[in-house]
Amino acid sequence: MLMGEHAVLYGRRALVVAINRRLRVTLRRRTDRRVCLRSALGTWNTTLDALDIRPPFRFVLAALRRHRGALAAGVDVQIESDFSHEVGFGSSAAVTVALLQALAVLYYPRQRRPPGWLFLEARRVIRAVQGVGSGADAAASVHGGLVLYRAAPLLIRRLAVRQPLTAVYSGAKRPTPEVVRLVQAAHRRQPRLLAGLFRLMDECVGRALPALRRRDGPAFGALLNLHQGLLEALGVSNAALGEICSRLRADPGIHGAKISGSGLGDCVVGWGRVAGPCGSYATFDLDIEPDGVRVEHG
Repeated sequence: MLMGEHAVLYGRRALVVAINRRLRVTLRRRTDRRVCLRSALGTWNTTLDALDIRPPFRFVLAALRRHRGALAAGVDVQIESDFSHEVGFGSSAAVTVALLQALAVLYYPRQRRPPGWLFLEARRVIRAVQGVGSGADAAASVHGGLVLYRAAPLLIRRLAVRQPLTAVYSGAKRPTPEVVRLVQAAHRRQPRLLAGLFRLMDECVGRALPALRRRDGPAFGALLNLHQGLLEALGVSNAALGEICSRLRADPGIHGAKISGSGLGDCVVGWGRVAGPCGSYATFDLDIEPDGVRVEHG
């Protein structure tokens, strides 16, 4: 997430980007009714008749449960990823989108699906599992590139932007639904004040669009820094995230930096390529990935 986290859950716009790290889901039909899931998180064996949604495969199991009527027999699901699920690169949305696309290719090859089916179905699964979810990360996974997004009324507009990015992992991760609940509680206590913060976040997104069009890195970076201040006012930053932001902004290759997700952990994103290490924090050189979900036949 580049801009608009939390505000996007209140009808505001967000900017979300796909990065050049892939998650792959491989499906193979079985002749029995068993469902076998394998990934770096471990192995899970169950049956089509007992698809209970539980960690660490909640999103996979939820998607399979929604579509098990199309599965005449069981299936093997192999999940491979270019990145750790702990880093906060949107693995939940990516695995959901990839699995649903694989199911569509394998089990619905001749069925015509309405425009936007994959995104809408992925958002349904994510919301069913988390109880809340804007769908912004699913939109980036489906379409690739940099996406201007609004949940309601739905807006998905892919922007032609190429840009190096830097992500720095803070060393800890706070579950997104937990942070969202904290913000929801603050919104109930101070609805007008938080509505004002969300309006300002939306204005940051609006002002960022012309900066992106004219490829004005310093102007876009300044808006990232401003947006970070709004997230601090919202209460979703912490000492580690603040330190990383300061380190990145001091680097000559970075135009601006802010939290890249729900906050209270995970990563900070910098607009540009960092010239040196960011202290002892894990640092990732990234690029915007122009392609979204894709199908490979094995």
